[in-house]
Amino acid sequence: MRELLSLRTVRKKIVMASKIAGMTLIVSYAVTTRLPISRDISLLLWMVFTVLLVLAMDYLLRRFISDPVSEICAAAEKMAQLDFSAPCKIDSGDEFGSLAESLNQMAGNLQQALLALENANTRLEGDIQKERLLLKERKELADRLSHEMKTPLGVIRAYAEGLQDETDEEKKQRYSEIILSETERMGGLINTLLDLSALESGAARLTPEKFGFVEFAETVAGRLLADIPDSRFTLQYELPEGEVYVLADRQRMEQVLNNLIINAKKNVLPGGTIKLSLEKRGNELRFSIFNQGMPIPEEEITQIWDKFYRSKNAKYSGSGLGLAIAAQILSMQNIKYGAENRPDGVAFYFVIPLNS
Repeated sequence: MRELLSLRTVRKKIVMASKIAGMTLIVSYAVTTRLPISRDISLLLWMVFTVLLVLAMDYLLRRFISDPVSEICAAAEKMAQLDFSAPCKIDSGDEFGSLAESLNQMAGNLQQALLALENANTRLEGDIQKERLLLKERKELADRLSHEMKTPLGVIRAYAEGLQDETDEEKKQRYSEIILSETERMGGLINTLLDLSALESGAARLTPEKFGFVEFAETVAGRLLADIPDSRFTLQYELPEGEVYVLADRQRMEQVLNNLIINAKKNVLPGGTIKLSLEKRGNELRFSIFNQGMPIPEEEITQIWDKFYRSKNAKYSGSGLGLAIAAQILSMQNIKYGAENRPDGVAFYFVIPLNS
């Protein structure tokens, strides 16, 4: 009986409203016709009551049927345009409330699906962009590597052909030494490139350790500069009085110093100066290697760290990988680095934080 009398469906609401309206209309007619007034006045009262009843029924039908239908239509139209900012706000226990709830759930699921699809598309676009960049880098690497290999291969071929026809034993020995030297050059280039690729891909991991950097820098520089007399340049040092300890990969930092010092040695002007400096600035240690020589064009300052790049002013031959490896090792340790032109030369530097 309670379920029969409940108004949880639109049909029950309409039926109940129509029954109440009919009964009210009948009762009102019976009451007005029995009032102690004239028939015309009673009929007028009944007509006024009827109009009020019709207006009340119109209000109820608009509230229970027309307004919910309009609200659902408006929400559905926005959702059809993929606008989920205004959900359907019908909160009733009838079919319209159930329809609004289902519509909102559908909109939520659709919004999540569209968001997931958008994220997937963004990731896919990123992957495609990375793949294109990787293919471009591979092509550039192959082109540059083939260019680098042309010279030693040409030299090896020329001297190998000369070796076949040469009868002078002294020349044969010299040709063999040149072929061996060019072969070692090619092998060094390939090994350096493989080392750089391992660093870039993360296959080679760093092992930080605490060590004294002043003695370390003196040892490396002494081996490359002081221990081998070279009248082409003058060597200067500027070092702190006490030892300064850093946390870094010692073996890889030796590789960095090797590359930077060799770069300075190859670019110094004849009779010029190479100056190695270590300066403690608060919680940082700044390493700098300066060589007198031609400046680097400003537009090339950031490009000199790229693979196979050589400055237009460089007067030496090399693989073009030394600075790229140094930059990769320093970047992996979050060490700031760079190059700067000075009035009479170029300085390469890096800054190691001491509080790490």
